[in-house]
Amino acid sequence: MKTTANTELVQPVVKKRKKSLFHTEGFKGGALLLPYGIVFSMFILIPVVIAIGLSFTYYDVINKPGFTGLLNYITLFTQDEVFLKYVLPNTLLYALVVGPGGYALSFLLAWMLAQIQAVPRTIIALAIYTPSMLGQVFIGVIWKTIFSGDQRGIINNLLMKLDVIDQPIQFLLTKDYFMEIMIFVSLWSAMGIGFLAMISGILNINDELYEAAYVDGMRNRFQEIFYITIPSMKPQMLFGAVMAIVNAFNMGWIGVTLSGANPTPEYSGQLITNHIDDYGFIRYEMGYAAAVSVVLLLVVYLFNKVAQKLFSED
Repeated sequence: MKTTANTELVQPVVKKRKKSLFHTEGFKGGALLLPYGIVFSMFILIPVVIAIGLSFTYYDVINKPGFTGLLNYITLFTQDEVFLKYVLPNTLLYALVVGPGGYALSFLLAWMLAQIQAVPRTIIALAIYTPSMLGQVFIGVIWKTIFSGDQRGIINNLLMKLDVIDQPIQFLLTKDYFMEIMIFVSLWSAMGIGFLAMISGILNINDELYEAAYVDGMRNRFQEIFYITIPSMKPQMLFGAVMAIVNAFNMGWIGVTLSGANPTPEYSGQLITNHIDDYGFIRYEMGYAAAVSVVLLLVVYLFNKVAQKLFSED
């Protein structure tokens, strides 16, 4: 008899090794975000939490903070005459003019520069962007010289030569002109990184979109801007809007640089950031200054949410 043996091939069983925690995608992503998380926590998250905590206390730097509840906020909105009469109206006026004004000016200049050749565009863009980097130096030297309150001031000298005035005007020491000068100088130095982002957004728009739109009946440049340019660069528009809002509420240093003092002359250019510096670093009422800074944080947050609603792609 022949014995038939059925030989079965036995394939080796390969055990899949479980990935080590250090080799998972989640760990790698977390490791990449860790440096940012540390820096964000140290310089933004933790200071914000501390400021919120201090806003419910009386703290003069020397003694331990004493809990006062909502007293700082109640005082701010009911008893702080400087805040209610000068700081709040000045901040709203300044932000509503410089924020949208600087934003619109950034877009207009970016659109105009996008229409010319690359080399002159780069040179002009750099010249426009430079004041945002060196604004404090320029303001401290150039603009204070232009608006100087003696005969050496450029504007006073010119007006006296034209017999418009008999004696120099104290532009930077009186409330009559100070806010207007602040707004003018702020708009001059408002072409920051949001301006560069808008140039980049405009230059990256596909030219075929414009060609197709003109074939479909688009007639002029205004329609081109509203129907093609702006909808095609909403991320850059949102970024520019956020930067404009933040800068508008964070440029109180311009008034201090122009006048050389905090508070500014007769509180004419006193913004909320100046009020924070006044109570925090001059009077050393850190708890009250923290309460004002929390209010500023909430205002900036609300304006940013409005900008996201306007320019979000959803």
